[in-house]
Amino acid sequence: MVRQRLLFTAIAALLLLSLALALGCAGDRQATNDPGYRDIRAAELQTLLTGDDPPFLLDVREPHEFSAGHIPGSVLIPLGEITGRLDEIPRDRTVVVICHSGNRSGQVSGELARHGYTRVLNLQDGVRDWPEPLQTE
Repeated sequence: MVRQRLLFTAIAALLLLSLALALGCAGDRQATNDPGYRDIRAAELQTLLTGDDPPFLLDVREPHEFSAGHIPGSVLIPLGEITGRLDEIPRDRTVVVICHSGNRSGQVSGELARHGYTRVLNLQDGVRDWPEPLQTE
């Protein structure tokens, strides 16, 4: 009788431990899959730009792409220069990261999140889908 009770207790403990580990791993997996930023489309950005607290627009393309056409008010910091110029990107405002198609801006959005930025948005389809005229230099 005592042996059966010990066996039952050991099995119950193993099941509880397995459940705890499984839940813990699932939580870690969710945190790892969370990129720390959110994708938005051009229409949402247009709404944000007309609000009371407009976002900081960070264009991460190359200078020749930027001068060919960019969203008015955006600041150019090319992808390769981001980590060396983080002090130019405000932490107290929403930052919208922009490129041509949303790929490079997605990379930079993740990088900003890893550096502790908490209000980061990625313009998912980039300037190629911006419905308004782009500013040229």
